[in-house]
Amino acid sequence: MKPAVVIIDMVKDTLDVPDPLPIAAFAQAIVPAINRLTEEARKREIPVIFSTDSFLDEDFIFKGKMKEHSIRGTEGAEITDRLVRVPTDIWLPKRRFSAFFKTDLDQTLRLYGVDTLAVTGIATHWCVLTTVMDALSHDFSAFFIEDCCASHKPEVHENTLNCYRNNPLHPLLQVMTADEFLQQLN
Repeated sequence: MKPAVVIIDMVKDTLDVPDPLPIAAFAQAIVPAINRLTEEARKREIPVIFSTDSFLDEDFIFKGKMKEHSIRGTEGAEITDRLVRVPTDIWLPKRRFSAFFKTDLDQTLRLYGVDTLAVTGIATHWCVLTTVMDALSHDFSAFFIEDCCASHKPEVHENTLNCYRNNPLHPLLQVMTADEFLQQLN
């Protein structure tokens, strides 16, 4: 296994603003686990990739109920300072839900010889899920790192993961904790 850790949508507009999105408290709670995972990944020379929303003013995506956030070029679209970053980390802004959609994530992963993604961040039921599914569609194994993901409600997070705990794609698709993922690397 040659993994990469992908952190989805942990931006200032979600975690660090006075009027945060409903998911903020849950996103803040997973920060220590993500920092621990990325620290271990870096020690093992595993690529750490941040993929964040990067919308345009009046973007199509805001014609629904979604509150405007992560507007490209604003401080709010930057990765939260709560997460530890180092110069070797990669930052790939994205226009839509999946970290693969219209980004160079696939090419970047292949450059590093990656065959497996450990996906973390927010929201488990939306952007994390679409990234996991697109990883499989691009022929990468994909793991939901359950203690490093969050949704706007704990039951939504759990229900999403429960859909994939026992699946016909195992071991290509798995749900596991950060510790379980790191144990597989030994």
